[in-house]
Amino acid sequence: MQSAGKSMGRLLAIAEKEWIQIRRDWRSLILSLILPVILLLLFGYALNMDVTHVRVAVLDRDKSDLSRRIVDALFHNEYLELYTYPQNEKQIDGLIDREEVKMALVFPPHFAEDYYAGKQSTLQLIVDGSDSTTATIASGYVRSIMFDFNKQEKEREFRRIGLDRMDFPITIQNRVWYNPELKSKNFIIPGLIVLIMAIISALITSLTISREWERGTMETLISTPLRRYELYFGKLIPYIFIALFDVICTFCLAYFVFGVPFKGSFTEFYLMAILFLIGTSSLGMLLSSVTRSQVLSVQLAIILTYLPSFILSGYVFPILNMPDIVQSVTYLIPARYLMTYIKSLALRGIGISLLWSQIVFLFIFAVVVAAVCLKSLRLTLPEK
Repeated sequence: MQSAGKSMGRLLAIAEKEWIQIRRDWRSLILSLILPVILLLLFGYALNMDVTHVRVAVLDRDKSDLSRRIVDALFHNEYLELYTYPQNEKQIDGLIDREEVKMALVFPPHFAEDYYAGKQSTLQLIVDGSDSTTATIASGYVRSIMFDFNKQEKEREFRRIGLDRMDFPITIQNRVWYNPELKSKNFIIPGLIVLIMAIISALITSLTISREWERGTMETLISTPLRRYELYFGKLIPYIFIALFDVICTFCLAYFVFGVPFKGSFTEFYLMAILFLIGTSSLGMLLSSVTRSQVLSVQLAIILTYLPSFILSGYVFPILNMPDIVQSVTYLIPARYLMTYIKSLALRGIGISLLWSQIVFLFIFAVVVAAVCLKSLRLTLPEK
């Protein structure tokens, strides 16, 4: 019992020493407390996958009542915006080359005449394909609006010949669950929280051990009866509390500023965040212990957390669209599991009952990285 008390005393002494060091290094403290909020605000407003107000040029060679009604139908919404009326194709080329418009709609001569004569009437839609996502979605807007326009025109024709309504053999009733307005921020912001947590937690702990070696204070710690697990937990605890404070700040921003719904349990989310932070913080400490250089450990922490979490977690690119060998690599990325969990918790209200496998993988990651980190903490002077 006395030995356990001494061990706890040494652990708390290391934690207090680290906290004093954090307060003295105001730059690290700002990095730890303010940067997550700044990053969430910056990327939360900048990253927007909603395609709205797409500027369109209209070249109307028909100048008929029908073409004007089609233009009115296309641009009475927030998705498409009538930008200008060019006089020829050369002007369209210039508008697209200068990125003033994303699309151009061309009405051929005699368009209305062919339409009322029962002939095939074709509109040309010129799309800037350099941004494939915007091009695909904006083209879909035009097709959807034109489908509704054609339907209304046919119904008008049937009413003229005495038919009150036109029934289609198959209809689709579209109902979107969990994100009915299809707002991109509702899945971008939760993913951003995970991404920021991974980067910040590994970044701030990547300075812990290497700073001791560079300042020569590690020799003093080695001369004490300090044990590896006492050093590990003593260094880890202050940064876990800082990271948990960041979690609360980013969560409040997501909920109150960006209006992201949260249908699940905040307690579950917080416990999952602790598990995730233990793993990523241990990874930063592992890098710090192995490299013994603050510059190198910070660089490795950014590379090993930001790039895999951004590319291989399913945050931006769907994992199912990746090659099989890359999909297998994604199982090694802890951000994948927390990102799945927090999105399901926030938007669907689904918790541990259906997502227990994510918890198991995060627990394994945290235990393995912590064990490797403990193994790498050698309280002996390096051999020359």
